[in-house]
Amino acid sequence: LEISRPTHPLLRQLLLKAPGTYHHTLIVANMSERAAEAIGADALLTRVGAYYHDVGKTIRPYFFVENQFAQANPHDKISPALSTLVITSHAKDGVELAKQYKLPKSVVDLIQQHHGTGLVSFFYQRASENGRDQSVDEKDFRYPGPRPQTREAAIVMLADSVEAAVRAQSDVSPWQVQGTVKKVVRGKLADGQLDECELTLKDLH
Repeated sequence: LEISRPTHPLLRQLLLKAPGTYHHTLIVANMSERAAEAIGADALLTRVGAYYHDVGKTIRPYFFVENQFAQANPHDKISPALSTLVITSHAKDGVELAKQYKLPKSVVDLIQQHHGTGLVSFFYQRASENGRDQSVDEKDFRYPGPRPQTREAAIVMLADSVEAAVRAQSDVSPWQVQGTVKKVVRGKLADGQLDECELTLKDLH
């Protein structure tokens, strides 16, 4: 409860340096808490972990689309491989900040695991298109992991992905949103991101 207050210096940094990410974080936290309550997981840990899951974005905020306010996209000037390195580093940067501010291990673990070994598909596809004459290794475009080890980390992963996917679509009618949610969940399941946590198919439903 103490570290969930918006006056925490790390959350203040997030608000000041990456306001778009801060807004995204609040939505993810609310979604995650409701999901945790629905399946009997630790709702408080899930909500507080969600508050901090993207604090690593404060290091390079403008490389993330939600913080690009009328600015040129810096990814247009660098290679897909370098873009992926910048994007995936926010999990590692978040872990370092969380340890620096002495956040509980359960929250640090959630920050580290919230992308699992997921593929940064946009830049992987761009690299594949750019280098048709040479092979592009999918492993180079994945987060380092580990995959979610708890139901709480898995919930934050799903809520994070769902929020970003719905925000990016133009049609937000209820049936379209429902379709997007199902697509995201099935994608994470098929990619093996939920293999190491205790979430059941019933929980996912």
